[in-house]
Amino acid sequence: MHAHANPDEDDIPPEIDFSKGTRGRFFSAGAVIQLPVYLEAEVQAYLAARAAAKGVDMTELVNELLKKDIELIEAHDERSPAARPRGMF
Repeated sequence: MHAHANPDEDDIPPEIDFSKGTRGRFFSAGAVIQLPVYLEAEVQAYLAARAAAKGVDMTELVNELLKKDIELIEAHDERSPAARPRGMF
């Protein structure tokens, strides 16, 4: 609830008590969040088999494949009149 909000319009049920809460307890300045990526079962099975065949971790394989895709996209954009920002890798 904001300081200027009307307490009668609070959407938090009364049984939830934040009076002993600590603001920013889990905040970490500069923290980098790794977003989870959920793969379809068939895609995950394929990538897991490819990673095992190469003897690498699936994360390493997926990052390698995505970097190659980014390079292909950037190469295509260089020939396009509406080129996008490049140079991530």
